[in-house]
Amino acid sequence: MGGGTVTLFLCGDVMLGRGVDQILAHPGDPELREEYVRDARTYVRLAEAASGPVPAPVPPEWPWGEALNLLEETAPDARIVNLETAVTRDGAFAPGKAVHYRMHPANLPAVTVARPDVCVLANNHVLDFGRAGLAETLGALAGAGLRTAGAGRDAAEAYAPAVVPLGNGGRVLVLALGMGSSGVPAGWAATAGRSGVAYAAGPTPGAAETVVRRVRRARRTGDLVVVSVHWGSNWGYRVPAEQVRFAHALVDGGVDIVHGHSSHHPRPLEVYRDRPVLYGCGDFIDDYEGITGYERYRDDLRPAHLVTVAADTGRLCALRVVPLRVRRMRLEPASDEDRRWLRATLDRVSPGVRVTLTGDGALAAEWNGERG
Repeated sequence: MGGGTVTLFLCGDVMLGRGVDQILAHPGDPELREEYVRDARTYVRLAEAASGPVPAPVPPEWPWGEALNLLEETAPDARIVNLETAVTRDGAFAPGKAVHYRMHPANLPAVTVARPDVCVLANNHVLDFGRAGLAETLGALAGAGLRTAGAGRDAAEAYAPAVVPLGNGGRVLVLALGMGSSGVPAGWAATAGRSGVAYAAGPTPGAAETVVRRVRRARRTGDLVVVSVHWGSNWGYRVPAEQVRFAHALVDGGVDIVHGHSSHHPRPLEVYRDRPVLYGCGDFIDDYEGITGYERYRDDLRPAHLVTVAADTGRLCALRVVPLRVRRMRLEPASDEDRRWLRATLDRVSPGVRVTLTGDGALAAEWNGERG
């Protein structure tokens, strides 16, 4: 494979279940078993109280809103999302969990409309309706022609990379891992004889070494490798030192992009050895609009990450973040004030990276004197 660049679209949690599922064409059973909310339609009412009426049913492109225009304009070579919901009609709520997410399989056009190349499933909600729900989720996604990473019918499938062919003859490999710190129960781990997720208890040196071994087994010359990790708490900008060491060990072992998610707002950006580490991409689509208590983190801002790397070496060429904002359960362009706030925040919390505002309203990373 020769020179040129490859651009990847990366975002955090895409949660099309619960309240979002209720405004789509085929809402599932709205029953919930949360401490305070027992009907998923309550989350629609909260959003409406915050931002105004939400039409229902909405077309499948509604939740994505402006993100679809962004994808059309930027035409990334691969699109990678963390799909944080079961896709099932199953009614068996997983015990011991405070929150359960599911979307009706008939609403899958709300996923396919964005044409994701990989749906990452190694997260703390894909088994919210048990292993039967996971089986229906895997079958529904496969039936819709969607690649998945991070969950499977056994360990071999769960830990295997998703393979995205590129037009230049190369490939993008996406490996996914869910960690205990994000709320993934250890009992959800896939084994040789049991379905589940690709799981690691924590970001230990041994866990990093295991991932690197899998990368080396799967990689061909010219491949670009993304490791997508669901880890950490929901709120706050501090990145634990063990997460930093884990990310660096992956890059040292040949990983080109570390795609972190789980936090409800973006966490620091880092460029390590000319490879991007996104410690937390924030939420992208969900039904959290109108939920109060953490306004200082501005979780209504939804960042879209565009990472451009050299096709032949994997070295980072550009890292851009396009701020969007959720309103009426739909992504809209962020205001100039919102963009300035997010730029200042990411610039403040990201070590060794300067974040600037570009003429087209995107945020660009600069590192080691180079501009993203």
